[in-house]
Amino acid sequence: MGVVCGLLVLLGALLTGCQSPAGGVAEDGRLGEPVTGTPGRTTTVSPAPTRPAGYGAVFLAVGECSSFGTTSFTEVPCAGERAAARVAARHDGTVRDGPRCPPTTDFVLHISEQRPASDEDGDGVVPQGYACMRNLQPPHPGDPGGGGGPRTIVGDCVYDSGDGKVRETACDGTGARRPQYEVVRAVAERADCPGPTALYVRLGGKRPVGCARKL
Repeated sequence: MGVVCGLLVLLGALLTGCQSPAGGVAEDGRLGEPVTGTPGRTTTVSPAPTRPAGYGAVFLAVGECSSFGTTSFTEVPCAGERAAARVAARHDGTVRDGPRCPPTTDFVLHISEQRPASDEDGDGVVPQGYACMRNLQPPHPGDPGGGGGPRTIVGDCVYDSGDGKVRETACDGTGARRPQYEVVRAVAERADCPGPTALYVRLGGKRPVGCARKL
């Protein structure tokens, strides 16, 4: 079935691609350094040595599906009852050096490299890469205000984690921590933020500055 295994890691920050370290908050609580705060989920997986025919030439290609698990993920048919998440984007290399995941990605699977000594099963070489995953059913932590996902986007809420950083939490208050700021706009420069901006959040991309208001 193409079983893949990995270790589940909760991340408190976001790279410029899909995750990156959080920045600081100003002493006056208003004009902090650019910050991020997405506790996204990242798992490293390794392709199994064999895979049924019909799964395509690329392991976990765009449009393919995986099952869920706390320590393992399996590539499965999307129409099957075990399918839980679909690949929204797939890139070779590392998240740090590669393209960013789509804004509403729910979690990221990091795929370890595999170079079999022989290719009797037709599996071939699987390069290092990562898959940006979207749950087939709610909840969607990557949605605006969802409280998770590997990216911070407009509509997300954050709270002061007490160590000079902010973390993302659900805007509806269902998360473990109460939301304190909401990202209301993405702009190119800080000067483009509206007057009531209380915090600047690093978003990355063409409009890398998030303007957050105090709740």
